[in-house]
Amino acid sequence: MKQIYVQSYYKRGYSRFMQYVYNILEHPQREAIEARLKIIEFCDKFGFEATKSAFGKSRATIYLWKHGLKQAGGRLSALAPGSRAPHNKRKRIVDPFIRSFIIRYRTEHPKADKVTITPILVAACKSAGIKPVSESTVGRIIHDLKEHGSLPKSTRLLMNAQTGGLKEWERQPVKKLRRKGFNPHQPGDLVQVDTVHLFVAGLKRYLFTAIDVRTRFAFAYTYSSNSSARGRDFLDKLITVTPFTVARVQTDNGSEFQKHFAQACQDKGLVHFFNYPKHPQSNGYLERFNRTIQEQFAYWHSDELDDPAVFNRSLMEYLLWYNAERPHRGIGKVPPLRYYLDNFVKNHEQSNMYWTLTVGCQFPG
Repeated sequence: MKQIYVQSYYKRGYSRFMQYVYNILEHPQREAIEARLKIIEFCDKFGFEATKSAFGKSRATIYLWKHGLKQAGGRLSALAPGSRAPHNKRKRIVDPFIRSFIIRYRTEHPKADKVTITPILVAACKSAGIKPVSESTVGRIIHDLKEHGSLPKSTRLLMNAQTGGLKEWERQPVKKLRRKGFNPHQPGDLVQVDTVHLFVAGLKRYLFTAIDVRTRFAFAYTYSSNSSARGRDFLDKLITVTPFTVARVQTDNGSEFQKHFAQACQDKGLVHFFNYPKHPQSNGYLERFNRTIQEQFAYWHSDELDDPAVFNRSLMEYLLWYNAERPHRGIGKVPPLRYYLDNFVKNHEQSNMYWTLTVGCQFPG
């Protein structure tokens, strides 16, 4: 659709066309742009009357769209709807008494918030015969006063240990490490970790899951909360049961993988990759395992979820079967543990015994 229209309306060649299309690929109003482009194409083919009947758009509106498109040199982003906000926005009118009261109170009591100020302000307004304002309004007034410089914004100062000088502290954004083009070659090079939320009879449980991308070796454990402390505990268990050394983990941006979990990764010398936001395909192997473990195990043991210890005991039996017996198409139709032993370990018997005893006995409850 876009190709036909842009090529015919602006005869600039294919490379130019690709620039037009690329102009809207990541545009936040892409759907609206494509809808308007469709209407213009329809109008060019069937005329204004048919377009008005089909889409309810007048001749003037379509001319306006075409004119904007032409003025923009054919950039499709010119079809994006403009802001409908009024040119002259309403300005909040604040009684001078209320304004001066808030300024004075905040000066005497730095960082006092709207919850603290409102009851005192209401009493003062009643004494002065002025209509009091709500707590939310007080919060908005405080914000406006800060923006206009009538109230100081909250700042933190850092002192230079050598010069004794002060400077304002600015929070530095934390740059999260992304996997990008990294591909694992050895077991433990990349273990994907995630959380599945399970609901049954009003209960909510959190199934932490992990899978090694190279061998498909998987582990899971259920908790009653998804705090970062639980994430750290899961990481400890994961490292204990894996028959290889974990070097890197990959997670989404959930809170359970921050703070204590992130600190544990740092303490253990693990590289912690983060997925891009709203990009579950980054954890593709684990997404498939999450579906499998729910369909083959969780749904059939939902009656045990009220007691995570009971559920986890059954879960360990499932994981033994999953890793030691269940064939996986992605690794030649053999179980993950067999694939690991055949390709990366010389002493098969020792490794088999190690993992079976660990999973079966290390976490009884």
